[in-house]
Amino acid sequence: MRNKSIDLAILILRVSLGVGMAMHGWGKYVNFSQYSAQFPDILGIGPVGNLALATFAELVCAVLVGLGLATRFAAIPIIFTMAMAFFIVHGADPFAKKEMAFLYLTGFTAVFFLGSGAYSLHKRVFANRLPKLRGWKAYLFEQ
Repeated sequence: MRNKSIDLAILILRVSLGVGMAMHGWGKYVNFSQYSAQFPDILGIGPVGNLALATFAELVCAVLVGLGLATRFAAIPIIFTMAMAFFIVHGADPFAKKEMAFLYLTGFTAVFFLGSGAYSLHKRVFANRLPKLRGWKAYLFEQ
């Protein structure tokens, strides 16, 4: 059994990162047409496609992480998006310009390894209802 203070720390980390990232993603969502004209085409699918994927990661996946639902699985697109922002989009910029991407990248990477903890929607809703998984599926989907 894990220490309750660790689960509380995971809750605080998960919710604060999730809310912060979701607010960032919400800004992209409500100003989508304005951002799409200038958004970089990192993946070669056009600025609109890249913006849609980034918005999905920063809004939908961030809400899932904040709630503690499929936390590790939802953290993957955010980690990828923040890695692209830090290493490619702002790669040549000074650290002060890419610091936020770095903080989100490291924070969501920590959440990926920690999982959702005991205080999560996953534990409340699915803990006793899902069959026991094995291997990588257990790591990604069991929190």
